[in-house]
Amino acid sequence: MEPSVRQSHLDQLEAESIYIFREMFAQIEKPAMLWSLGKDSNVMLWLARKAFFGHVPFPLVHVDTGKKFPEMYAFREKYEKEWNLNLIRGGCPPVEDIDDSLPPAARSAARKTEGLKWILAEHQFTGVVAGIRRDEQAIRAKERVFSPRSDSGEWSFKDQPPELWDHYKTEFPPGTHVRIHPLLQWTEIDIWRYIQRENIPVVDLYFAKDGLRYRSLGDQDITNPVPSTASTIAEIIEELEHTSVSERAGRAMDHEAEDAFERLRTDGYM
Repeated sequence: MEPSVRQSHLDQLEAESIYIFREMFAQIEKPAMLWSLGKDSNVMLWLARKAFFGHVPFPLVHVDTGKKFPEMYAFREKYEKEWNLNLIRGGCPPVEDIDDSLPPAARSAARKTEGLKWILAEHQFTGVVAGIRRDEQAIRAKERVFSPRSDSGEWSFKDQPPELWDHYKTEFPPGTHVRIHPLLQWTEIDIWRYIQRENIPVVDLYFAKDGLRYRSLGDQDITNPVPSTASTIAEIIEELEHTSVSERAGRAMDHEAEDAFERLRTDGYM
């Protein structure tokens, strides 16, 4: 792809995401945004700061399992202060309280869903911005940019409004909880090209050390690195241009029962 074409493509994605943020803020009574500390989440935060001229006018939420990598917690502390963020930290129930019919890794991941439900109940947010992408996982390809949910976050992927030609339904009946996805059209390589262009900080676990790096960051006990020698953003982009390895190859729950992720998403998983 020629650099000029790539620049135009990134500009288009950026403009669309900024429009979604501003439309969300105009239409959603009490919004918040999830901050997982991963690459997509940091791009989303960067776009939110651009949309509102350097200030994020709604709270960020970090649903903390207590099992993130130390590098992720250090990143959170640094940029919470540097970017003057209004950050809500929320905990999660123990895994013993989670549905034991789920496979082990999915059961562990489901703690975040319950933790988010606690935060929604406490703060009464009517909309939550999340950094998911359609290309990341098959069930996420069924998402909408403005996705109505039950008041506790459950999602019916068979009952979603049409979004034709980027026309979004942003008005919903009182009491509707909405998830907003400003990165839905982005791809993994778009994310890295934008990080490179904008010089966006990311957790250094994404860069290869001793022949391994993380493509996707989650809890330490259910996330594994993949073989890689890409130790710079340019090398990551080059790797992605040729790899056939799935982005979530290091996520343990993606290797469990086929319907596990769909069950998580239906119940409100991010």
